[in-house]
Amino acid sequence: MGAEDDAKWLEWVTRQFEAIAGEDKQIDLEEFKTALNVKESFFAERFFALFDSDGSGTITLDELLESLNLLIHGSPMDKLRFLFRVYDVDGDWDPGFRTGPSSSRPAGSGSIDPDELRTVLRSCLRESEISLPEDKLDDLTLALFESADRDQSGSITFEELRGELENVPEVMENLTISAAHWLKPPTSRKQRQSRPRLLTPAYWHNNRGKLFILACYLGLNVTLFTLAALAHVSYGASIMVAKGCGQCLNFNCTFTVVLMLRRCLTWLRTTWLARVFPLDQNVEFHQLVGYVVAGLSLVHTVAHLINFVALSGHGPFRLWEYLLTTRPGIGWVHGSAALTGIILQLLIAVMLVCSSAFVRQSGHFEVFYWTHLSYVGIWALLIVHGPNFWKWFLGPGVLFLLEKLVGLLVSRRASLSIGEVHLLSSKVTHLVIKRPPFFHYKPGDYVFVNIPVIAKYEWHPFTLSSAPEQQDTIWIHVRSQGQWTNRLYEYFRGSEPHGPEPKRLTSSLRLRRSKRAARGSAPLSENHRFCNVKCYVDGPYGTPTRRIFASEHAVLIGAGIGITPFASILQSIMYRYQMRKQNCPNCKFSWCETVSDGEMKLRKVDFIWINRDQKSFEWFVSLLTKLEMDQRQERAAGHFLELHLYMTSALGKNDMKAIGLQMALDLLAKKEKKDSITGLQARTQPGRPDWSQVFQKVAAENKGKVQVFFCGSPALAKVIKAHCEQLNFKFFKENF
Repeated sequence: MGAEDDAKWLEWVTRQFEAIAGEDKQIDLEEFKTALNVKESFFAERFFALFDSDGSGTITLDELLESLNLLIHGSPMDKLRFLFRVYDVDGDWDPGFRTGPSSSRPAGSGSIDPDELRTVLRSCLRESEISLPEDKLDDLTLALFESADRDQSGSITFEELRGELENVPEVMENLTISAAHWLKPPTSRKQRQSRPRLLTPAYWHNNRGKLFILACYLGLNVTLFTLAALAHVSYGASIMVAKGCGQCLNFNCTFTVVLMLRRCLTWLRTTWLARVFPLDQNVEFHQLVGYVVAGLSLVHTVAHLINFVALSGHGPFRLWEYLLTTRPGIGWVHGSAALTGIILQLLIAVMLVCSSAFVRQSGHFEVFYWTHLSYVGIWALLIVHGPNFWKWFLGPGVLFLLEKLVGLLVSRRASLSIGEVHLLSSKVTHLVIKRPPFFHYKPGDYVFVNIPVIAKYEWHPFTLSSAPEQQDTIWIHVRSQGQWTNRLYEYFRGSEPHGPEPKRLTSSLRLRRSKRAARGSAPLSENHRFCNVKCYVDGPYGTPTRRIFASEHAVLIGAGIGITPFASILQSIMYRYQMRKQNCPNCKFSWCETVSDGEMKLRKVDFIWINRDQKSFEWFVSLLTKLEMDQRQERAAGHFLELHLYMTSALGKNDMKAIGLQMALDLLAKKEKKDSITGLQARTQPGRPDWSQVFQKVAAENKGKVQVFFCGSPALAKVIKAHCEQLNFKFFKENF
């Protein structure tokens, strides 16, 4: 930093210190722990001991500034000395020794033995929220210790630790505590000048279809408004605006129906129209049209209100009579236009508020679900309110009604049942449903599920996580995030088998066969049970992931339970290769026949799975293990599938609280040929992906046109889409 930035940093740190220290102008250990906000007190105590250079039991402002100056402004060697002292748990600390870079004391005054290293690694595990058995912790400790103890003296000196870290140069350059905001320098005031994403050429190039449809949509609304307004010029400005908005509302209230004709859209995905129109963004357009309807209805109402105020000033009726009675005779059904308009305005406002993201994503999905059903009442009122609405609504309304009737008939055609339930970590319910013979779907499709014992009239969308090639059952993974999903989890967690206890061997045989069948599910345990719960399924409905088999290089990105569509896809890919596996009758050699481009163009698949914690990987770890094993056997396919796993709660290699652990995990993974966290060959990476590096690597592989498929949070979707636009990658997001 420059002199000006350095002065600002010093002022900022001083304010932070005064806020933490209080009136005595000193920070004790408890205040330090609170401010540091670390999960494991070991590091707080070690950092405190090193910051407290005079051994007084408190940290003064001068001591804090000297230590922070080392950790932020110091050289990599200064930070490495600090790290060594953190790891040297039983080292002798000279009270008069200063921790700053100007120290003349030798760096390696102590040494680290295996037990000290084990203590540090245990704390690293807790800091990163990783849980491993004690014997695995021993293996990690010995792997790192044996690698660093090059002279086999039984202890690690400073020079040996530096030699070990020099193998990872990027770590040496970026060592930091990164545990509390008050330990970090403030960001520079100078904001980087960059154009908004919407104004970049890449955005316009990659969203041509969407922008074309938006332009047509805007042009049609402007045309409808203009024609209706010009037809009522003689009635004044307020009537012109009201009639113009009314004509636009006729179109938009009908267009919302068209955008949610799921069966029609699923069929259109199989036609050439899927390459012209952005069918995958129907939900986004539906939301946009909803906001337009709310805005137009408000302007329409205000314009009529202005006209009523003008009429009440010199007409036979008062304002309240225009609004709340049918006496003025306005409207084509018994003069009810004003009354129905007020009711419509209230219903639209309630629907708009209850459809907002903060309602749907706050565990109150049922509020959105039930208020959204008021669309039936809105359509009925619109038919009564406007004399021309029924003409606009007739075609789409008939299609919508047919879709609902077909869905009802299909869902009731066979009485499905949930045969097995697996209660997984993080309150995920894995449902195994008996598959009816007429049920055909594509990888990544979703269905609406109704389980009467949970809620008789509620239908909720979930992605199918099983492959279509799996004939007997279909799988659904449900994460508990709202009232309905929580009731589902609690119902199966609390349910007990009824009737006589089954015979022991019969039950054991069923469990054993179920384990063989559930090749991609989580291991069966006491949280697995057989049941016979009635359910209904409406679907399947297509998603953007149907395009994957027409891709050349597919990048699948799942965040948390967003893995479910890709679980189906990955299984389907390996099923297709297994079906073409050939064996030589004279030897044990086997090979896989080439898959024709007509069936699958895929040359490479990169699967990226991002999870918050370690337990979430248990949902599909068996599936990923099976995929790795199958790929090792299919030599002809080459390195076709590559797994990339990220655990966001784990601290990275450049953090002092995790550097030893991450190095130990790397060493042990190389030795055992598997990751200690998941048991997979693919190493679990700490933190979040560096998307620039990820996509640059994908582009450098040159395996054909890249298409990125994402299922996860909208915030992350925006970040990934921006990177895809820069590299001209096609981006598709799951929408329900």
